[in-house]
Amino acid sequence: MEWTAPGIVLDNRPLGEGGAVVTLLTEEHGRHAGLVKGGASRSQAATWLPGNLVEARWVARLADQLGTLSGELVHPSAALAMEDPLALALLSSACAVAAEALPEREAHPAAFRALLPIIAHLQRGAAEVLPDYVHWEMLLLAELGYGLDLSRCAMTGDTADLTHVSPKSGRAVRSDIAAPYGDRMLRLPPFMRRQILPSGPRDWSAALRLTGHFLARDAFGSRHRPLPAARQALADRVAALAEAEGAANPETPADGAGGPREEG
Repeated sequence: MEWTAPGIVLDNRPLGEGGAVVTLLTEEHGRHAGLVKGGASRSQAATWLPGNLVEARWVARLADQLGTLSGELVHPSAALAMEDPLALALLSSACAVAAEALPEREAHPAAFRALLPIIAHLQRGAAEVLPDYVHWEMLLLAELGYGLDLSRCAMTGDTADLTHVSPKSGRAVRSDIAAPYGDRMLRLPPFMRRQILPSGPRDWSAALRLTGHFLARDAFGSRHRPLPAARQALADRVAALAEAEGAANPETPADGAGGPREEG
């Protein structure tokens, strides 16, 4: 058994003397692990850092064996993110969520293809790709069978003035219907419905809280596992940025509330 394909490194765990069990995300083979001989050595360690894009080759005698991996570095995402704590947190979160949420050796090509441009453009700064990362988490939820419906109000069917999401159903709710329920509803930042809209830390924080709720309850909770620590660390870091933004601009509505109404 053998295949060669581009892969995003999700995890790297030392094994034995200098070896490493590396988990990749590939387009055709899904989340797939293999033994990299010498993967923890000085000469190879930088290649197999989580977040890197590699051209990988997997070989095994039987399909259900761990097999061995080898490969060449294509894009050093991990090294490029080292200087930006937010970028590194985003990269770590993406790798941890994919590694722990996606079933082993089950193809999810859409999740792979959507993650590629995020890691490719991360060197420009996390602020540029954070909205894309939120959309990737939404896609991942849909791929796992827990898709959110943000297209119309769950109660009225309207497509305008959607400001919240029901934490139970995962469906959008109009502002006047959500109002009586206060903090029990999850805020829906406008950019989650329209990718081209501008956004900032308070929108990102609300969006990560929204997707994090359903990741924790469905993708991980259904398997009795907690949300990955790296994902929580990203949410905490963005929440701190949102708090700082709020302190600097106290009159600006939080999480998109009170701004121009979005038309469907």
